[in-house]
Amino acid sequence: MAISEESRIQENLKKLTPLSVDQLIQLQTIELDAIARFKGMADELETALGFLRLGFQIGWKPLMIIHSKKTVRKYEQILDINIREFFPDETAFSEKLMGYKIAKKLSNFWKAVSGETKIEGRREIF
Repeated sequence: MAISEESRIQENLKKLTPLSVDQLIQLQTIELDAIARFKGMADELETALGFLRLGFQIGWKPLMIIHSKKTVRKYEQILDINIREFFPDETAFSEKLMGYKIAKKLSNFWKAVSGETKIEGRREIF
């Protein structure tokens, strides 16, 4: 039985983690530093900042499913962070990412990350 859109949204909101004041200050510091230091194509900076925001809500393992290793390294460089140290492995919201949910069931998570094991809809949030 399908749930209403409003119920889905409310369910998702319950799985999201509000950031503490210290985390918000740290986030803003990283954002401002990244913007001040950045030289290159604006869309790369923009997507790196989105990556930073989403990382707190889904964790680094799902980010590895969404993005290639090369893209992750590029965003880490732009933001001057190490995602494994900065973000949690996963969060309550991680299971909403179809690719991560499937990858967790595989015997080798890193084969999914590398693309060796193909996952349809790996970027889809439901």
